[in-house]
Parts: sequence; structure tokens; C-alpha cells
Amino acid sequence: MGKTASGVHIPDDLVVVGYVSGAYGIHGWVRIKAYSADADALLSARTWWLDKPDFHDVEMTQAKIHGGDVVASLMGIANRDTAEALKGTSVQISRSHFPPLSDDEYYWVDLIGLAVENLEGVHLGLVADLMDNGAHPILRVAVPPTSDSDKAPQEILIPYVDRFVKTVDQTAKKITVDWGLDY
Repeated sequence: MGKTASGVHIPDDLVVVGYVSGAYGIHGWVRIKAYSADADALLSARTWWLDKPDFHDVEMTQAKIHGGDVVASLMGIANRDTAEALKGTSVQISRSHFPPLSDDEYYWVDLIGLAVENLEGVHLGLVADLMDNGAHPILRVAVPPTSDSDKAPQEILIPYVDRFVKTVDQTAKKITVDWGLDY
């Protein structure tokens, strides 16, 4: 565990799971834009870490899904103005609070930075991010620059579905996809 200047112990396994997008209602609730379509970790963790005004922990007293976002009541946030002042604050929780996954499921944060290769063994790039288009997640793969980079795409978008994503090997830090350079 790390330690802040004030002596508070910070867990080593914190993961950024979203950010405060604004206030919700007049009683100090905050609206959280989660980075994952599944916000179970936010709903189940009782201790959240915020980076504004300084890095600190706060107890989440209630949380629920509302209109695609998470709305939550946090200890010490009692009015709309205080909640609104947190807008833009990143929300982190301990990895130990993440719900367990089945063998073929992954948290998005675990896929970021993995190398992406196609079935022919061609390195396509690294996973820069994932996004959700409503139907399924999409891998955003950052393409390394080449000598004719003015013609090459800066990123490749690959639907994260069984048809295209064949294997995810977190140990080897590699995702194998059925995806050609000419797609």
C-alpha cells in the first residue's frame, strides 16, 4: 500500500472506473460516467477514491443505475453545489472489489496495452482503448507508424465479437484476431 502526505493508506490495486460528470438532484448525489458498460464494480465497492480536490477516499453510501450512468450518494457530499464541484473527478476503486468473471470474460482495463495480431501473425498494433457501440464492444487498436504512414490508418476498430476476436492471452499480453490489414 502507498501512503499520501496525510498518512492515508492507498491500495496498490486501484483502477480508474469512471469520472464524475455532474450533480444528480439537489441532495448531493453525483452522476458517474462509467468506463465500462457493466458498472457492477462501482455499485458494489463501498470505498471510492477521488482525485479532486486532492487524492482521497470517500464512502459510497448508495448507488444505482440511472439512464445509463451510475448515480451515487457519497459521505460528506450533502448538497448540489458540493456535488457539482466534483465534476471531472476521476473515480477509482480497488481491484479487489471487482466482481469475479468467468473464464472467457475480461475487464476492459485488462485488455488495454495488449498486442493485437491477426491469424497470419501480422502485428496490427496495441489496444489503446475500448468503446461500446450499444451492440458490442469495439477494440481501438493504435497502429504503429510505418514508412508510408500518410496512407496507413492511425487506428483500427475491431468489433469485440467471437467472429473476429479468436483468443485473448493475458499471460502473453496478446490478442489474436481474424482481421486483415485491408479491412
